[in-house]
Amino acid sequence: MCLKMAGPRRWISFVMVAWGGIMMAMAAVTNAAGLLAARFFLGVAECGLFPGVVYLFSLWYTRDEQALRNGVFFSTATMAGAFGGVLAWLLEQMEGIRGLHGWQWIFLLEGLPTVLLAFVVLWFLPDFPETATFLTPEEKELTIKRLRIDAGPATETHFSWKQFRMVFTDWKTYMHMMTYILSTTPLYSLAFFLPSIVVGFKLDALTTQIMTAPAYAIACICTLIGAFSSDRFRERGFHFAIPTGTACIGYILLIITKDSSTLVRYCCLTLTAIGNFAAVPPMVSWFTSNIGGHTKRGVATAAIISFGNIGGAIGGQIYRASDEANGYVTGHAICAGCLGFSVCLILVTKYLLHRENQRRDRLTPEEFTKEATGEELCDLHPAWRYMT
Repeated sequence: MCLKMAGPRRWISFVMVAWGGIMMAMAAVTNAAGLLAARFFLGVAECGLFPGVVYLFSLWYTRDEQALRNGVFFSTATMAGAFGGVLAWLLEQMEGIRGLHGWQWIFLLEGLPTVLLAFVVLWFLPDFPETATFLTPEEKELTIKRLRIDAGPATETHFSWKQFRMVFTDWKTYMHMMTYILSTTPLYSLAFFLPSIVVGFKLDALTTQIMTAPAYAIACICTLIGAFSSDRFRERGFHFAIPTGTACIGYILLIITKDSSTLVRYCCLTLTAIGNFAAVPPMVSWFTSNIGGHTKRGVATAAIISFGNIGGAIGGQIYRASDEANGYVTGHAICAGCLGFSVCLILVTKYLLHRENQRRDRLTPEEFTKEATGEELCDLHPAWRYMT
């Protein structure tokens, strides 16, 4: 809602400055209470970025173009995971320089680029197609026209409290919430504990950080391929379920191969990374593609992603140091269970959406007219077709 009122350019720049500034300020933390307070405000600043970017893509691109854009955006986070660990290790070697600890340099030098890049975003990021200064009047008209054609009957672009309330009475919101949190819990746990899992391979600290990079890099490539395929075939459910199932199999293999060679276990770990990360672009593009109306889509995007991000709190508790001796079997089992349940819900959601499309195809003219009566129907309009 803030992004819609302030404009993406100002809102995302503000979020980045706040986020990077708080990250740098964490270098001055001296106790646990200060760390918890700083992390709280870091979360407050961070919360506007990911759903804001996902929502922004939905305002610029048609429904069958969004997965690839989300894939490119999310793949940068994957690549950050590939090199973040090595970068943190290198920065930690600055221990004692100018009287600062290595961990303080990590906060300072990883927060500073975020603040600086915010000014680049403020200058270059466009707001909405209607106000984009780099488009000619003809290009604006063409962009708006193709979005209007893609939206079909869901052309509501104004703020609406009715659409706000519709989000929380729509079954799709809760199904996407559940699949999101079941998928992000293993995703976050992998991001948090991948180095710890690799440590279990009995490698030194630097090698451990370096060994996390190939898994992330391969996952990044597969994420882009999956996102491209999802748009190419105009399909979301299977492109979400297949990577999720792949990650589930990867966790099961990690349990089975816990006493196998380092190479075998690393291949299984890479498989889990591929599945976890490749599932994200079709996952976030699915609900933005199937929710009509700007207000309803924006609120639903925020609600689904915010609920799903609770998976970060859960994911941080899955892997315990006491489980290292047995190869983190408990953590792998929990992640596999979450992903298996998620696959079931994904397939159920796909079936229900497909059935609803078929129902609307069979409506008589009288039934169609009756269901089309009313204002701000958004995706409930009988002429709307869900992307399955």
